[in-house]
Amino acid sequence: MSELSRPVWPAYPLSALVAGLGHCYLGQWKRGGIWFVLYGLALAFLSARSLSGALEPSDPFVVTALQFDAVSYPDVAVPLAILLICLLDVYLIGLTERTAARTTGADELQNGS
Repeated sequence: MSELSRPVWPAYPLSALVAGLGHCYLGQWKRGGIWFVLYGLALAFLSARSLSGALEPSDPFVVTALQFDAVSYPDVAVPLAILLICLLDVYLIGLTERTAARTTGADELQNGS
């Protein structure tokens, strides 16, 4: 079996769940790790401001964390932007692999005739 026999489409929902997981599925381990760390840092540092108020002992964590008026725009926008760019990167990798497979298949047909 060749590397390209694996379908590309499962990489998209995997990347939507966890940034970098789709890259790992496609065999791009280093790139997937970089996306995962970048997304984790964005969540840790930017969301820490909004979650700091949620860690009060008097209020339940889940209820306070889900209050949208307590969350500021940059706390959500930066991790979401990283996730969307990661999805675009997975799409471009899949597109490149499909294009390479088509040209390789066309070359094999041309050489075989």
